[in-house]
Amino acid sequence: MWGAAARRWEVSRRRAFLVVVGAGWALYGGLGIVGNPRYGTARSLDHITRYVPLDLLGWMWVVCGLAAAAAGLVVRCPRIQSAGYTALGFPAGLWSGAFTVAAASTYPEAVGSACGWGAFTIGVVLVSGMADPPPAHPRKRGR
Repeated sequence: MWGAAARRWEVSRRRAFLVVVGAGWALYGGLGIVGNPRYGTARSLDHITRYVPLDLLGWMWVVCGLAAAAAGLVVRCPRIQSAGYTALGFPAGLWSGAFTVAAASTYPEAVGSACGWGAFTIGVVLVSGMADPPPAHPRKRGR
């Protein structure tokens, strides 16, 4: 009886990453963009906010973050987890591109944010391709 319950709640590092970062994305969108947009962020996103309001972009972060966190709660469904990683990578990649354009054109101070968001986007892609280590019982002793 305990074995079945323990298997159901296996801790997966990939799924934990989705839940933690997804929750962070939702909070960043809700509290940091919709609730309190910073000057540097608003100025760096000028090329995008001509077409899409900043509030809508903030809600995109919230929705993508909640989708990623929900995907992380699903056990043994790699397709849903892949969709969660896509939901994590999309807003970070969009921010990376927007900050890169701003740094290259009208707002050179955005270069640090462009590097940070670009590196994080690549990190999400790398983590999405990693496999979780097998549970302790199938591992060989001594490794």
